[in-house]
Order: sequence, then C-alpha cells, then structure tokens
Amino acid sequence: MSKSYDVVIIGGGIGGLMAAYRLRRNRPELKIAITERGDAIEKRVCPAGGNKTCAHCSTCSITSGFAGAGAFSDGKFNLGTAYGGTLGEELGDDVANAYIREVDEVLNEYCTSGVPRVYHSNDELKLLCIQNNLRLLDMNVKHLGTDNNFKTMQNLIDGIAASGTDLYTFYDCEQIEKEGDGYRLIYTNGEELTASYVIIATGRGGANFVADFCRSFDVPMKSNHIDIGVRVEMKDLIWKHFSDKIYEPKILYKTKTFEDRCRMFCFNQGGLVSAENNHGIITANGHSFAEADKKTDNCNFAILSSIRFTEPFNQPTEYAENISRLANMIGKGNVLVQRFGDLVRGRRTNEHRLKQNTVTPTLKATAGDISLALPHRILTNIIETIYALDKVAPGTANDDTLLYGCESKYYSIRPVFQNDHFELVDGVYIIGDGSGICRGLSQSGAMGIYVADCITKSQKN
Repeated sequence: MSKSYDVVIIGGGIGGLMAAYRLRRNRPELKIAITERGDAIEKRVCPAGGNKTCAHCSTCSITSGFAGAGAFSDGKFNLGTAYGGTLGEELGDDVANAYIREVDEVLNEYCTSGVPRVYHSNDELKLLCIQNNLRLLDMNVKHLGTDNNFKTMQNLIDGIAASGTDLYTFYDCEQIEKEGDGYRLIYTNGEELTASYVIIATGRGGANFVADFCRSFDVPMKSNHIDIGVRVEMKDLIWKHFSDKIYEPKILYKTKTFEDRCRMFCFNQGGLVSAENNHGIITANGHSFAEADKKTDNCNFAILSSIRFTEPFNQPTEYAENISRLANMIGKGNVLVQRFGDLVRGRRTNEHRLKQNTVTPTLKATAGDISLALPHRILTNIIETIYALDKVAPGTANDDTLLYGCESKYYSIRPVFQNDHFELVDGVYIIGDGSGICRGLSQSGAMGIYVADCITKSQKN
C-alpha cells in the first residue's frame, strides 16, 4: 500500500530542499516527502577521485543524490538576477531578489564554517572588457567553496529531516498519474507514493522526465537553447587580476565569423577539472575548494557556444548528447583533453606532448583531438572566444592552455506554465534548472521558496 503525503518533492537539489524548508516553516503540520534518485549526501563519494578517470557508475554520485549536482559545486551563490537564470523576468527583479535574499539567509543559518567571502562588482574590469568587445556580467557573488558548500548542504538536509520531512534515497520517479484529487507517483524501485501536491525539482538531468510528463498531461513545451563547448584550464596567475577582485568572471562575446553568442562562466580559482556521468555520457566540469591546502596552481572555466534551434528541428537535447557521446567514443569512454596550441595547428595532442606541458592537467582525461567531435561552427566560436579573452587576460591563448571536451548544458525543455506560480497542471509545480528558467543555485533555491509560498497560500484559500 502506498504512503500518502500532502506534498511530494521529486528531487533533493537546492530547489527541492528550499521548498521543503519553507513548506515546513509555513505549515508545520504538513506531511512532506522528498524523493531522490541518488544517495544520501554523506554517502555521495566518487570512486574515481578528483584527478582520475570516471568509473562509469550506474548512478553518478557527482550529479545525483541529496543536494543535487550543486553538492560538489564550488558554492557560488549569485546575489541578484543579472545572470544565473531568468527568474527576474518571470517574477520581476524586486520579487526575485527578495527570494534570493531569503535563500542567502537560510544558507547563513546552516553555514558553520565561518563567514563566506562576498565578491563585489568592479567598474575597472568592466571597462577593460568593454574596450575589447567583451561584456563582463557583474554582480555580487558569495563563495562558499566546494568543501564549505557541502557541509552547509548537509546541515540543511539534517535540519529538514529533523523537522519531520521524510527523505527517500534511490527513488527514481518514472511516472506521475492523476488519482482522484491528487497524484500517484510510481518509482523504478517498485514503490509508489500519493500526494495532493507535487513539486518537480529534477534539475537538468530530469529533462526527459519533464518532457514525458508534459506529453502525458498535454502541457505545451517551448524550444529552449543549449550550450555546447569545452572546459578550459590554465595557470591560475593568468586570471588572478580578475578572480582576486570579483572571483567569478562571467564574460559574453559575440563572435565575428558567425555572430553567435559565446560565454565564459563557472570560473574556479585554484580549482580542478572533474568528470561527470550524465546517464552514461561523460562530460567535463570544474570545482574549487575554499581551503588553501586543497587549491591547485591552475584555474578553470567553461567556454560555451549557445545554440537555439528553429522549426522543424525539435530535439536539441539529443543533439547535444550525441556530440558528447562522440567525444566519449574518441576518448574511449572518457573526456578528451587537447592543448590549445595543438588544436590551432590541426594536430591531436598525444601523451608525450601532454607530459611536457607547462600546465599540468588536474583530470586524467584522454589526450586527443576535440575537433573530431565538435562541429566546425562551435569550434570556430570557441577558438575566437579564447583569442578575445586573451586581450584582457594575456596568456589565455597560450599553446599550453588545456581544453577538455565536451561540456554541455541542456536547457531545451521549457514547459508552458498555466500561471505565474510555475504550475504545470493543477497541483503539480516545477522548479529549478528543469523548469528552463534557472541556471544556478541561488535562483533555483529562490524558485523553491516561492512555489512553497504559492502552495501554502492556495491551501489557506
């Protein structure tokens, strides 16, 4: 017999956690459950380690589990709406910023590792970028670091569990069915739950689940964009004049050849490159620790080329996945790494040249040629962007700069909401990256709190 709840939250990332936190604060008597396809946060351990090849686990501990993919992020929280999603456009900047401040307050409540540093915007660096046809997106950023972020998330989860919310691990929801005035949730492990309200908080990894739900309940979907590119690694000194002042240089560039938009983001000072298993597809990412003894001599960041497809093509996520699969095929199931000097000379990187490189790779990737995987247009955009960035941070385009491929972000699933509460159908809401709105931790958390308020207000009425 299935267990019955007032609210079931599918996904234990920051959006789902903030929703549960707020629901409990608003209505302590509610029966609430969070179901997560991965493990408990304290059991999430990558067997490969930070500098080894991906072990191809069936459920990736880096991307799945309580605290979501953000558990092992470097803990950057954007204190505004300038980037990190479009929540400001949906709710208005004043409302969105108020909810982002509430996320910050909750994190402060559970952060036991000292006061995190806040990096402020810098007009001097903005001007430098403008003078070189680049646009620096600036906003105050709080940086916890991967280690402090992990501890904070663990404290938050412990607090939510102690308040009476049920937490289920290895509950991978495969279907939602209408049942009476509520819904029945069916999981791959054979378990079933029923709920009056459902919050879908599956993140980007749940794109297919969201699409299946929308098709089953006749919810229209808009075409959204995807980002495809590489993770770039070089000596930390090259970007130190940026990272010491603002920590997170997010820079936009409009390429000259195709007039496409490329962006530099997810910067990690003194960080390391990591591999992620996204449903069998191995992609690159990056992390940075707050503790000095865990820092490296390198920095890393993503350069992504944005693509928005038009009709009749309607499978952008599958397109991006196939590019990543091709890179994995060339890399024998692993991420590819190539020296920038080899790329522009049209030759593959081999182990001999990699060992002589002045930039020591922090991820054990397969030396190869990413031009065999990335389409010409995307590759041209990335090379142009690297040369453009070299003007504000000389050394970016050095021969020894390392490129890891591929890194992809899928935002193609964008459901049409039936109201401004992000409700898909009566009683079913969607939040976080899986909604097509959020691109980071702060806005995902804010969206969770906002929807929790919407649910409790509807109950009172």
